[in-house]
Amino acid sequence: MRILIVADLHYALQQFDWVLQAAAGYDLVVIAGDLLETASMVDPGTQIVVVMNYLKRLRQVTRVLVCSGNHDLDAVDAHGEKHAGWLRAARRLSIPVDGDTVIVDGTTITLCPWWDGPEAMKAIGAQLEAAAADRLGPWIWVYHAPPPDSPVSWSGQRFFGDAALLGWIVQYRPDFVFTGHVHEAPFARGGSWVDRVGDTWVFNAGKQYGAVPTTIAIDTEVGEAAWFSLEGAESVRLGEPLVRPVQQLSAMPDWMLAAGKD
Repeated sequence: MRILIVADLHYALQQFDWVLQAAAGYDLVVIAGDLLETASMVDPGTQIVVVMNYLKRLRQVTRVLVCSGNHDLDAVDAHGEKHAGWLRAARRLSIPVDGDTVIVDGTTITLCPWWDGPEAMKAIGAQLEAAAADRLGPWIWVYHAPPPDSPVSWSGQRFFGDAALLGWIVQYRPDFVFTGHVHEAPFARGGSWVDRVGDTWVFNAGKQYGAVPTTIAIDTEVGEAAWFSLEGAESVRLGEPLVRPVQQLSAMPDWMLAAGKD
C-alpha cells in the first residue's frame, strides 16, 4: 500500500490543489489535522464548505482519511469541550474521520480527534482500547499532536508534545503514528520528521509555505518512508533501526517513480 501523509494545510488552497493532483499515485491519502486556519480572513463556515469540496474531489480519486487538529474545532459538546463537528459530514463521502477505526488492505487505522478537555481525552483512551481488541495486521494511528520530548515535537526552542499520546504508544505499541502540529520540527536543529518510540515509528511532515506542502510517502510493501520539502528529502527503511543523521535522498525512490506511472 502506498500512503501519502500531509498535515497542517491550514486552508492553503494551492497546497490542497497539489494534494489533489498527487492523490492518484497513492492507495491512501491521510490528512493529519489542521485543514482549517483560525487566523484566516475567510470565515470558518466558508472554509468548511471549500475544504469539504476538496475532500469530496479527493475521495473520487483515492481513499482518504482525516483527523482533526486544533485549528479545526468549530463546535462545543455537552461537556463544554470543543470538537470538529463539521468533519462528521465527511462520513457521507465514505471518508473515515475522528473516532473511526477502519481496516484498509489488512492494515488497521485509527483516527483520533484533537482533545480539548478530559472527557475527550478519556474517549480517545476508550477508542484505542476498543481498537486494540480488534486490530488486524499493522496498526496506524492518525493523531495531530506528536509525542513529547521527541525530535518530531521540537520547535527549535521547546518541545510541544502530547503526554497522553506517549502513554498510549507505550501501552498499545502501534506500528505507526502519523502526526503534525509542530510545523518547525523537520527543519529545526535537533528536530526531525521521523522518530521511534520503542518499536513505533512516529512521523511529522512539518509545514512549509508556498504551493507545495511538505509530505511523507510510505510504501508498506517496499518498507520505506520518504520525506519531501523545499529544503531537501530524506528516507528511512522501516525494517531497519532508525539511524541519525537520516539518509538524504538525491533522487526519487524507484517505488515513487512507479507510483507516478500507475
